[in-house]
Amino acid sequence: MTDQAISPLRQRLIDDMTIRRLSPKTKQHYIRHVKNFADFVGRSPDKATAEDIRRYQLRLASIGTTVPTVNVSATALRFFFKVTLKRPDLAEEVVSTREPRRLPVVLSPEEVGRLLASAINIKHKALLSLAYATGLRASEVVSLKLADIDRGRMVIRVEQGKGKKDRYVILSPNLLELLREWWRVARKKGWMSPNQPWLFPGYRGQHTSARQMHRIVRLAAGRAGITKRVGVHTLRHCFATHLLEQKTDIRVIQVLLGHKKLDTTALYTRVAISTIGQVTSPLDFLRKMPG
Repeated sequence: MTDQAISPLRQRLIDDMTIRRLSPKTKQHYIRHVKNFADFVGRSPDKATAEDIRRYQLRLASIGTTVPTVNVSATALRFFFKVTLKRPDLAEEVVSTREPRRLPVVLSPEEVGRLLASAINIKHKALLSLAYATGLRASEVVSLKLADIDRGRMVIRVEQGKGKKDRYVILSPNLLELLREWWRVARKKGWMSPNQPWLFPGYRGQHTSARQMHRIVRLAAGRAGITKRVGVHTLRHCFATHLLEQKTDIRVIQVLLGHKKLDTTALYTRVAISTIGQVTSPLDFLRKMPG
């Protein structure tokens, strides 16, 4: 997929993605996967055949390409064939792979407490506490603005979260006090200038990165002696699971997490240990029956 041969076609693909307002990251992924396909077939992808698609997918499987990568590639190629080339027949030849659904790693409340207590400074503690207290994704936490904290209604506004949807999440009194403490420290150090909007400012006018937040979680987990594989998303899993164990309605949890489908939220019913432990086994009912 050379620049000379594909430039007009690539531009059309970019235009099609722009019209549909796909994110810059999605555009980057789609372009890369279409280029990989073109490199494999050895000619412009608008000349591809159904057999080319079959051979390419066999190639991805043979080299052990991960399921998420295969599925992103499939989505990109479907878009390219169906939207840009107007070839739905070729789009139908692209298949996705079902990814095994694994139970998420969930920390106990005691482990979460140790993790938060192991944060090395107030900024790290505020970041991790906010993730656990709200169930937000890493990208949603770091991109929060000061104006998103609604102290009057005790909610936090999440602007354009995953799926390009706005939503509100809970703001606990303890979290609010912690954020106030962080704001006072940051202002004293000159990080909260009048012109910067971010709750967690980073470098050059940007907010703290999601990658940096992942490093903060791993650092705190190591200091807390937690051997489980922990990431920012682990705190989101803990938020949902612990709410479910506290008898919070699953549909409320669905809204707080921003899940489109209830089935996604229902995954946490499989890891809510205290809830599972309260279920009476049918064997126990059997033993109570008169002989």
